[in-house]
Amino acid sequence: QVQLVESGGRLVQPGESLRLSCTASGTIFKLANVAWHRQAPGKQRELVAVVRGDHTSDYADSVKGRFTISRDNAKNSVYLQMNSLKPEDTAVYSCNARLGAYSTWGQGTQVTVSS
Repeated sequence: QVQLVESGGRLVQPGESLRLSCTASGTIFKLANVAWHRQAPGKQRELVAVVRGDHTSDYADSVKGRFTISRDNAKNSVYLQMNSLKPEDTAVYSCNARLGAYSTWGQGTQVTVSS
């Protein structure tokens, strides 16, 4: 069983950068597709970015060119580098690991972008 722990969320000002980390226990993480999702108050959860086991990635249109997802399998970790943050990026960010029918979520980390 894989357990995910997110970290790195905090209050930042518009235009600043932040890096979120998702660290996993368990060996299957290296093969899993890992995605960052976010949910703002009163809104549905949305997919932000995904990195697959082959290291290919995709992004939501709203974050393309600003966010970068990467993985370091030696550290069992996936990162989300967020640049040029906007107030509309404010949300709880959660990571999800999926391998076949298996799926697991972390508890989330709060990102607040405000002046």
